[in-house]
Amino acid sequence: MRPSTVVAAGLAASLGAIVLQGPGVSGGRSGGGSAAEADAAACAPIAAMLDSFHAAAANADEERYFGHFAPSGVFLGTDPTERWTVAEFRAWARPYFAGGEAWTYHAIERHIDIAPGGECAWFDEVVRNAKYGDLRGTGVVLLLDGEWKIAQYNLTFQIPNDDAAAVLEIITHED
Repeated sequence: MRPSTVVAAGLAASLGAIVLQGPGVSGGRSGGGSAAEADAAACAPIAAMLDSFHAAAANADEERYFGHFAPSGVFLGTDPTERWTVAEFRAWARPYFAGGEAWTYHAIERHIDIAPGGECAWFDEVVRNAKYGDLRGTGVVLLLDGEWKIAQYNLTFQIPNDDAAAVLEIITHED
């Protein structure tokens, strides 16, 4: 196992333990009162960063888009081969940004949880795209030098359970 894999596995185990103990601050909580207001205030900078991330792609702003990633960030795309470091993803995406058209996703639903200590958070969001419809984006963000940065972003197609068998049939016959 590579050292980076060990670190990732350790991070995943830590996040799993945090989730099992209960969320820190959640942007997905409902209800009123000061706790909900504090949750929203703590999550607002993360939501703003994610909105800026998506807007940067829609406006083909390569610097701003990739500036939202942590130096060791990873992007997991919809294709099984798409596990990219920031440098790999940027190299792949550069022609789209250079051509003035990258991609457009708008968040229509988002949930954010902040870990105890306030320097790590995770989110899930439903993002809408004109070509692909509604997809799910999930990820981990880290507070680095006072700014929230994407450590991992995972973009997936949402497949209704009733359609899973048909999709699996297509996927298994492509191999």
